[in-house]
Amino acid sequence: MKRILLFVLTNVLVVTVLGVVASLLGVNRYLTANGLNLGSLLGFALVMGFGGAIISLLISKPMAKWSSGVRIINQPQNADEAWIVETVRKLADKAGIGMPEVGIFDGEPNAFATGAFKNSALVAVSTGLLVGMTREEIEAVIGHEIAHVANGDMVTMTLIQGVMNTFVVFLSRVIGYAVDSFLRKNDERSSGPGMGYMITTLVLDIVLGFAASMVVAWFSRHREFRADAGSAQLLGRRQPMINALARLGGMQAGELPKSVAAFGIAGGMGQLFSTHPPLEERIAALQSAQA
Repeated sequence: MKRILLFVLTNVLVVTVLGVVASLLGVNRYLTANGLNLGSLLGFALVMGFGGAIISLLISKPMAKWSSGVRIINQPQNADEAWIVETVRKLADKAGIGMPEVGIFDGEPNAFATGAFKNSALVAVSTGLLVGMTREEIEAVIGHEIAHVANGDMVTMTLIQGVMNTFVVFLSRVIGYAVDSFLRKNDERSSGPGMGYMITTLVLDIVLGFAASMVVAWFSRHREFRADAGSAQLLGRRQPMINALARLGGMQAGELPKSVAAFGIAGGMGQLFSTHPPLEERIAALQSAQA
């Protein structure tokens, strides 16, 4: 319930802020008496498309902490926490990035990395991961998350999401206007958008949104393979990552907040919308690279 409330509240605030920005820039007035102003519409689509994605990236760390209940390890309280912090430090140095914040959260086996900048990221692991895996396997998982940060995956996925959002907003309104104009071509008394525009735009926002989500998920799955390979490179061998993935196959992976799900070690729903490839494919990719 906490995650749902945070998700809804965040999206309402983001949409409100973007609406104000679009209004101040004047790009929300793309429907004119002379028809559709494509320049203003493109500006509106860019604000709504990239604005939401960028704001989500900038607030990803605090949102991840609040929604997952992450406890940041400022001063290790035991040997395990000291080992986790030292492991993150060692791998971050190897990857050439700044030391991320390190955190632990309660839950089933999983881990994630997030943050807008490479040198101020957050890497968090679950209590279930610490209990269910060997230290070598945990190190491989941490290496996977460090690789996400070093590869700039957070920024890359934000840009991809922004492009997809922009296309959705722009195309749905262009097509909606065309449909509305066709339906009302003999009605000279009407002015402004009609029900055809509103209904078509709403439907296309949903349909094209699903299509865009599939494209974003495809890119996310591709970058998972790269992060697996990055972990193997950081550790100097692939077997620990292979063992960690095989171990995950026999465990129930924990659910992550939507904002960081693409950067976890496992997760996703349905093949087309999944942010992660099947574990068997990831293991096979590492094994084939090993040969």
